[in-house]
Amino acid sequence: MHVLVVHNRYASAQPSGENKVVDQEVELLRAAGHRVGVFERRSDDIAARSLLSKAAVPLLVPWNPAVRTELAARLRTERPDIVHVHNVFPLLSPAVLAACADAGVPAVATLHNYTQVCPPGTLQRDGRPCTECVGAAAPLPAVRHGCYRGSRLATVPLAVSMSVNRRRWWSGVERFLCISAAQRDVLVRAGMPAERLVVKHNFVPDPDDRRSGAGEHLLHLGRLAEAKGVRLLMAAWDEIAASGGVGVPLVIAGAGPLEREVSAWAAGRDDVRHVGLLDAAESRKAVARSVAVVAPSTWLETFGLVVVEAMAAGVPAVAAGHGAFVELVEDGVTGLLHRPGEPGSLAACIRRIAAEPALGREMGQAARRRYEQGFSPAVGLERLVEEYRTAIAGRTESMGGSR
Repeated sequence: MHVLVVHNRYASAQPSGENKVVDQEVELLRAAGHRVGVFERRSDDIAARSLLSKAAVPLLVPWNPAVRTELAARLRTERPDIVHVHNVFPLLSPAVLAACADAGVPAVATLHNYTQVCPPGTLQRDGRPCTECVGAAAPLPAVRHGCYRGSRLATVPLAVSMSVNRRRWWSGVERFLCISAAQRDVLVRAGMPAERLVVKHNFVPDPDDRRSGAGEHLLHLGRLAEAKGVRLLMAAWDEIAASGGVGVPLVIAGAGPLEREVSAWAAGRDDVRHVGLLDAAESRKAVARSVAVVAPSTWLETFGLVVVEAMAAGVPAVAAGHGAFVELVEDGVTGLLHRPGEPGSLAACIRRIAAEPALGREMGQAARRRYEQGFSPAVGLERLVEEYRTAIAGRTESMGGSR
């Protein structure tokens, strides 16, 4: 099969699970003998643009005509069987869908977040769930609240794009690949076409590093942001420390807007280590040495890659009991779920998993079995190719019916 992957890469200064997923899928398909091309833009390149060019970037968010022309020409030359769209913000835009229509090539799109129904894609505002824009013809509340980066001006291009391109997305994509059932449910309730929304979980490569003992630390690995529950974790850990601790330190790895706050909080403590941004190999080792991976996100995670990476290493997770986590973590079997947003509940789960090493080992083994059954590369490849074939067949059928 000949596949063209379309993706706007996120800035490299902060970890991106989405970039990782795209790279791993490309590698997986190529290793299986499929021909895979990549059409991409990089947010890192914006910094090198002229002042005038930088100022024009928001205008390209709803529609980039140059991308339409360039991609359509490439599609006509290469004639791939399918185009797989991932992120189009900020430099690609939904013009990629027009290019696919121009060249007559079917498209599938992986939905990594909620940008179809929420301009910043988080369904969260001020640290709390928010659905004010869901189902609205124009997402004006997002602009009013400045939901993207706390700025009304920065939110406007996203809101405009969501409003004017809604129908283009819904008609121009053969199959939307949701990365969890929880995400699909939200999008169906928001009015997206249910018949085009399917669940295809992300896969995780089988790691060389797996847990062999009880673990050396508890680990929070990911972007240091409010939505990831970082402040919630700090509050829970302070509660744990005040009652004597759990005998192992908390390791916080990652970068993000709360990095200075985390670093200041961890400074001078022997029960917390802030280790900054780890590379892929260091991350795998840190996971494999964990008592548990802690994922206390306050937003409704669409997947939760770090939880599945922990499963692959035979490590249980302590995660918030909402969003995709409830389908990834079987409470009491492959990990523990805490009540979302409650530091006391999170602290209780951390205490339990640290105090019962035998239970932790059992959960880790069960988590590894769950990984093998649902999130391995073999399973990921099978599901991906199946959806490509369904999309191609659907386009062929609709074209046949229109003649």
